[in-house]
Amino acid sequence: MPEKDPGVQHFLELIRKSRKGKFKIYIGMSAGVGKTYRMLQEAQTLLRNGVDVKIGYVETHNRKETHELLEGLPVIPRRKLFYKGKELEELDMQAVINLHPELVIIDELAHANIEGSKNEKRWQDVMEILDAGINVISAVNIQHIESLNEEVKAITGVDVAERIPDSVLKAADEVVNIDLTAGELVTRLKEGKIYTADKVETALRNFFQSEKILQLRELALKEVATQVERKIETELPRNTKLRNERFLACISSNHEVAKKVIRKTARLATYYNSTWVVLYVQTPKESGQKIGLAAQRHLINNFKLATELGAEVIKTNHDNIAKGIIETAEQQNITTICLGKPHLSLLGVILNTAVFNQLLNKLSEADIDLVILS
Repeated sequence: MPEKDPGVQHFLELIRKSRKGKFKIYIGMSAGVGKTYRMLQEAQTLLRNGVDVKIGYVETHNRKETHELLEGLPVIPRRKLFYKGKELEELDMQAVINLHPELVIIDELAHANIEGSKNEKRWQDVMEILDAGINVISAVNIQHIESLNEEVKAITGVDVAERIPDSVLKAADEVVNIDLTAGELVTRLKEGKIYTADKVETALRNFFQSEKILQLRELALKEVATQVERKIETELPRNTKLRNERFLACISSNHEVAKKVIRKTARLATYYNSTWVVLYVQTPKESGQKIGLAAQRHLINNFKLATELGAEVIKTNHDNIAKGIIETAEQQNITTICLGKPHLSLLGVILNTAVFNQLLNKLSEADIDLVILS
């Protein structure tokens, strides 16, 4: 007899509303919270409800309870390929599209595909599968979200290499947080439910410290709350007309500052469900080869990062940065300008006071907010 789990029923209704595949993401603060387990539970329930469910890619990490949930679920064979002398396995995106199940389970959304694959990242495979009209349930940890990279690095000390653009989360029809307390997660670790016994002590000394878990948990809860708020804004429009926010992130050739400005503005744009622009004003001092090849390469990488995070990128030439910012803000109907924290000497501040006042006065007249990002 079909089961009546409210969460499953709701997603089942979403599935049947649209020709393009519906997308559900389970998000967690770290490995071991139970994302894969919950996905497989849902797959079993949907299978019992008559839905054509298949496993595209699941990584159980040899966790007994998780592995047992695979029983009875049809699995699409993985694509095998050789890389650096080793046989490796990947999601077979084309096989999923050819078989065209009603719903497919695809784990580890942030995974980087092996060199030679059609797409560089698994999330790109998922987008193609959704475009083919197949519904997808996937999972990701909070530390893999692009705009949170700096915050996660500050918390954990780890620069996470595999990341997904925020636009992937934004494309999801449902984002569900799998939440555990720090104590519950550490208990699971000690019981051997996350890593093998030889890795437990190292994990406890590093990633699985209570203060780190709490901070990552807060990030995960905030992210899901933001996604829910965005859905409310788009699906249940308010009667009152709100200002249509549009952000302008102003970057320089300073690579590290530019990255932070881009990511923090992306967070603001996501929170307000708004469009945003990244601006680089090139002065005569930085024209041609004057800033060097390394700086040029960093600029290109930051433009790419901004595009991946959903921004429109504008590069303009001007001998006065403040005026270049003002002109672009007016042309682009910007409501908020975001700048990096300036590293100016006192003499520099005094010498630039007139220009800075000009910028402030112009912004005040145009009702544009100015945000200085640390």
